[in-house]
Order: sequence, then C-alpha cells, then structure tokens
Amino acid sequence: MTGLLKRLVIGRAMRSEELQETLLPKRLALPIFASDPLSSVAYATQEILLVLSLGGMAYLHFTPWIAATVVLLLAVVVLSYRQVVSAYPSGGGSYEVASTNLGPSAGLVVAASLLVDYVMTVAVSVASGVDNIISAVPELADYRVGMAIGFVAILTAMNLRGVRESGRAFATPTYLFVGGVLIMIATGLFRYLVGDAPVAESAKYGIAAEPGDAHLAGLALVMLVLRAFSQGCTALTGVESISNGVPAFRKPKPKNAATTMAVMGAISITMFIGVTALALISKVRITEDSCRLTGLDGSCESYTQRTVIAQIAASVFGGEHSIGFYFIQAATALILILAANTAFNGFPLLTSILAQHRYLPRQLHNRGDRLAFSNGILALAIVAGLLLWGFQANVTQLIHLYILGVFTSFTLSQTGMVRHWNRELRAERDPALRRRHKTARAINGTGAVFTGLVLLVVLATKFTQGAWLAVLAASVLYVMMRGIRRHYDATATELAVTDPRDELVPPSRVFAIVLVSTIHKPTLRALSYARAFRPDHLEALTVSVDRDEAAALRGRWEEYGIEVPLKIIDSPYREVTKPVVEYVRSIRRESPRDVVAVFIPEYVVGHWWENLLHNQSALWLKSRLLFTPGVMVTSVPWQLTSSARADRPAGRAPGSVRRGEPPNSAGRPDSPVGSRRP
Repeated sequence: MTGLLKRLVIGRAMRSEELQETLLPKRLALPIFASDPLSSVAYATQEILLVLSLGGMAYLHFTPWIAATVVLLLAVVVLSYRQVVSAYPSGGGSYEVASTNLGPSAGLVVAASLLVDYVMTVAVSVASGVDNIISAVPELADYRVGMAIGFVAILTAMNLRGVRESGRAFATPTYLFVGGVLIMIATGLFRYLVGDAPVAESAKYGIAAEPGDAHLAGLALVMLVLRAFSQGCTALTGVESISNGVPAFRKPKPKNAATTMAVMGAISITMFIGVTALALISKVRITEDSCRLTGLDGSCESYTQRTVIAQIAASVFGGEHSIGFYFIQAATALILILAANTAFNGFPLLTSILAQHRYLPRQLHNRGDRLAFSNGILALAIVAGLLLWGFQANVTQLIHLYILGVFTSFTLSQTGMVRHWNRELRAERDPALRRRHKTARAINGTGAVFTGLVLLVVLATKFTQGAWLAVLAASVLYVMMRGIRRHYDATATELAVTDPRDELVPPSRVFAIVLVSTIHKPTLRALSYARAFRPDHLEALTVSVDRDEAAALRGRWEEYGIEVPLKIIDSPYREVTKPVVEYVRSIRRESPRDVVAVFIPEYVVGHWWENLLHNQSALWLKSRLLFTPGVMVTSVPWQLTSSARADRPAGRAPGSVRRGEPPNSAGRPDSPVGSRRP
C-alpha cells in the first residue's frame, strides 16, 4: 500500500538518462524560478504602507519615494545577477561566487543565509496566500494554520514529481496573476486619466498614529522611513533563484537564464510601480491594528481589513462582488502560495551542492525517483510547516524574519563578482573585452554598495523585532556545516589507504560464534552458514538466565548430535547483552590479531508491529558489538510467512532507478523466478 500510494503521488520512477527531458524552456522556467519575486508585488506595497501608517496619515506621502528607491535597487540587483549567471553557470549562484572569490567562510555565510531565507519564503508566501483567501472568504479565518500547512503539503507532493511537472502545474496560475494584475493596473490608470479614479473601501477612514509616533522628527522620522524601505525590499526576494537554477534550463543555459531574469525584472518592476500608484490613487488605508482606523461604523475588533491588492481590485473592478475582484483574489492567493515553489527549487539545489562539498549530509545530494532532490524538498517542507505552526501563519510576525538572508547573499556575491572581474581584467588584453568587464564590474560594484547599505538598514530596523531569530538560525547553520565538513574530512583522512599491502594482511585466525537461544530452524541455518565460512574455530554461545532451561538446551544439543561445541555463560543477574560482549572482548584481548565473527539468527517479518515482538535482543547485541574492534557481525535471516506475503513488488521498486536495477530485478511476473525473489 505504501508503494502504491507513493506511485500515485509521485508518479513512475525515471531513469537517470531521462534527466535531459526534465530541462526547462524559458516559458516554464519563469513561473518556476520567478514566482516569488513576481508575487511579492502583492504585499510589498502593503508592507510600506503598514509601517508608514504608524505615524498616521501625515507620513504616507513618503510612499512614492520609498517605492522609487526599491525599484532602483531591484533593477541594479537584476542587472548584477545577470552577470553572475553568465560568469558562474554551474548553479552555485551566490554561494559559488562568494566561495570562489571571498573564500569558503564567506561562501558558508551566504549558504546559511540563503537556506534560512528559503524557509522563510515558503512560510511567508503561503501565509500571505492564505491571508488573501481569507480576504475573499472571512469565514475561513479560524482555519488559517491548517490551510497553510495543507498548502505546503500539496507543494511538496508536486515538487516530488519533478521540476518539469511542477512547472507545468504552476505556469498557468503565474501567468493568470501577471495578466490579471497588468489588466487591473491598466484599467485603474485609465479610469484615473479620464477623471473616474477608483476609490478604495478604506479611503473614507483616517489613521490614528501610534502613541509616541504622532509627531516624528529627526532620527525617529529617518528610522520610520528606513523601516518602511526595508519592508518594501521584500519585493526583491527570490531574485537570486534563477542564478541557482541555471542547470535546470535548456541549452544555451546561461543565455536562457539571463533572458528569463531580464523578463522577470521587467515584469516585477512594472507591477510594483502599478500597484503602488493605484494604492495612492485609490487612497488605501491599512494598519496593523484595525482599531487605529478612525471613522469606523461598528466595533473595530470585529472589522477585518482587506489586503491592499484586494482593496485595489474592488475599487477598480466595481466592488467586492465583481468578477474582476474574485479573479484577482483567486490569482493572488494562488501565486502567493505557488511563490513558495521558488524555494522548493532553490533550497534542494543549494543543499545538493553543499552536500557535494561535504558541508551537509550526503543524502541531500541524491536524486529521487523523479530525478528531483527529494530529501531537500522534504526537509524544507518539514521546517517551513513547523514555522507556520509556531507563528500561527501570521504574515506580520513572519515578515520580520524575512529578507535578511537575501541581502546578506546579495552583498557578498556582488562583492565577490567585483573581485572576479578584477582578476579577469588582470589577464585580459583585448580592449573590447576589457571595456565589457569594466562595465560588468561597475554594475556589480554598484549592486554591492546598494545591497550592503540595505543590509545595514534591515539589521538596524528589524533586529529587535524578530530578525535576531533569523541571524541566530543562520549562525547555527554555519557552525553546523563547518562541523559536518570537519567530520567528513577527518573520516576521509582516517579511512585513506597509504599502503594497500598493510590493509590486505589476513587475520591470524577467524574465531566464529553463533548466538543461540534455543534449537530451531533459524539456529540450524545460522550454524550451517557459519560452517560454510570454514573458520579456524567455531562454537555456539548461549547465556544462561535460567539454569534449568540451560540444562535442557544442552540435553537437546547432545540429543541432536550437533558437532559444534556449545558454550554456556552463566548470568546470575539475568543480563544477556553484557555477558556476550564481555566474552567476545576477552577473546580479542587474548588474541588481538584474531577476527571474531558473530552470527546472529534473526526473524524477517512482514508487518511493522511484528518487529516489536521479535529481534529486540539481536538489535541491541548488534549495536554493542559493532563498537568492538576486530568483531564482524553477520545477521542470518529467517523469513516468516508474513514476510513472504509482504514481498510482492509490482513494477520497479522505489529507488531502483537510482540503484541501476533493470525492471525485472524487482520481481516482475515475467521474471523467470516468478513473483518472489530467490
């Protein structure tokens, strides 16, 4: 049943040779890698307005200036990352640039920051999408957390099916959102130009300033504007994902990736400018606390504020019951939820590269049945789900942990690119190429300065509001990755072969022990198997916790005429594991050059609950013996009837493609050995 469910959710396993078939054309790569930056226009403007509203209505006039700065920064970052795509097309993105040009430590800082931010992308995008669903159907507010975790599960299942299939599923909603928002912007601006400007449902309300923020001046005003700017910089999240996903593009990979990034930048800038302009034209009013809205007809506690994009859609298309309003809400909710797909592609790719460089467990470098990095996808889903549950899928709380990692990677990668171009210029003599390199260096240098300043602003304005958690998480990841690398390096050094002749010296003798609890078929099979090895010495070993039972066992042993000597160890304290381990160690102490081979009969069962009833002593013994030098532990299986019923694979076994097994090796009916393995 488990295998059948897996095939239904994930689909048929794919051969390694089919990897080329999963490569993406630009029309699919755009919604897969750019859904996050494209969707951020749904809440970036709202975040600016929420912060400025803390000071009351008087400070909303800073909105266009802040938005213009965000647009300039977005353009610089897009141009900068086009240089990264061309110079480093292997898919390492910011991590590879920083590692190559600034050193491994800088690369790990980038990697840790990006991993944290990918998790936050999933959490914030899904939570924001759920918010937009609730804006259209307020009755669903009580199911916020369950809906968010459910959407993460759906995204996980889709991505486990492979990059190309997830791209096909997510392309239509992304293009519907882009088309819907562009139509909304064009309609709203046309109405404004002909003198029929749209008016938001909240335009009639005022905004009361937070206590202490009513008359801001000097440094306090600067901090408010900088905080609003840092919140608006959420429009830049996910821009780097295309540089990490270059290997997933069709050839020519760098050119197609650079073109996709340029299209993504143009669409994002157009939509962000349009949404911000319509928010100002329609006079949207929004606050973190609805009780700071003045002029409400009823109780402020029961008033549910719609999102900025929802209010704009209602004002442009003729009310909250118009087709255009519901279309925009549905498309926005879908794109915000699907924006998490950017992280579901970037996170596994990055963890795969880190695993290949021995900074993360090697399992993260393995591809699953559908040639996706399944372990990375599952790890991302679990952590993001826990985060949504812990913060109750609240966008306002989650947003403070966001974008810190993005600007850390932006700054270090652009600084690394400046050093890259300096190195290229020292070696290049062609005047045309030198001019091109100098232009690229200027672009990356400008990007490094801009993003570095934004990083300082984000740290200054968000650290005490929750961003310290993101800093702590990235720091823990950094230390953990360094520790994993040290472990792998130490293991490789310890296992390295200096002289093969030293390692191929045979042991003086092989001392074989078969563990016995009673005389039955598994015991006799283990004895026969041990004999087949022709050890220098073979004996059976049992532990006596009851003298009468031990005497009966010896009597039956002699009755059957078993030629293997039986040794009985007395255990007055009724322990089994400790006497066996001590006996094996005593053999090793007497003859250090001997090898002790321990054969343990085990039952193979077909149901999980049967494992609770069998093999517990064997498992504990193995776990202790494996830590004893010079001891080899061999399990001798005995298949019970239930295991035969359970072993009926249909088609390829899970992971068979990765192991390189042909279809018939899984026991297909057309195999000459029948439906069961020999």
